[in-house]
Amino acid sequence: MDDEPVQFSSGALSLEGRLSIPPAATRAAVVCHPHPQYGGDMDNTIVLATAGALHRRGIATLRFDFRGVGRSEGRYGEGLGEVDDARAAVERLREELPNAPIALGGYSFGAMVALLAGHDHAEVDRLFAIALPASMFDVSPIAASTKPKLFLFGDRDPYCPGAALEAIVKGLAGENELRRLNGADHFLFGFEEEVGEAVARFCAPAA
Repeated sequence: MDDEPVQFSSGALSLEGRLSIPPAATRAAVVCHPHPQYGGDMDNTIVLATAGALHRRGIATLRFDFRGVGRSEGRYGEGLGEVDDARAAVERLREELPNAPIALGGYSFGAMVALLAGHDHAEVDRLFAIALPASMFDVSPIAASTKPKLFLFGDRDPYCPGAALEAIVKGLAGENELRRLNGADHFLFGFEEEVGEAVARFCAPAA
């Protein structure tokens, strides 16, 4: 996957990202990384696999480091600052592809951030959540969103119990897809390609 370094602003902060725009791309996606206080960054294997699968489908991608990670300025924003960062990433991608539908999603902590940042964002047309920490997530802010949503989880993930995630999805408006990965835990080792391809299919719906 060919990508290029980019910088963009989130409020007063400068964030670092990697941008990939395949030839003739007509769709785009922002991919958010796991928790920054536990080693998460834009080079996480699930983030890379997801961005790579999207690229192969001809979808432009922007992955980036939240504030305080890598060369991105600032410090951990308790989740609220990271929501602002994700929204800023969507705006940066919009500059590149003014007319493309934009999907927003992420892995683990990044999934929570993406749902909160994108459920009411006018520039986001669909949402994906990989290994959402369901037992820690308050669904009420996103419950009324009718945007299509994809939820991927491993049946051995202690942070994303299937029953808890199913309860969340049942309470959401709109069309929502729930996909279980048998044998996978929260880290999804060995499931990177399957995760990436599922997200890519979701983000490239049939015309």
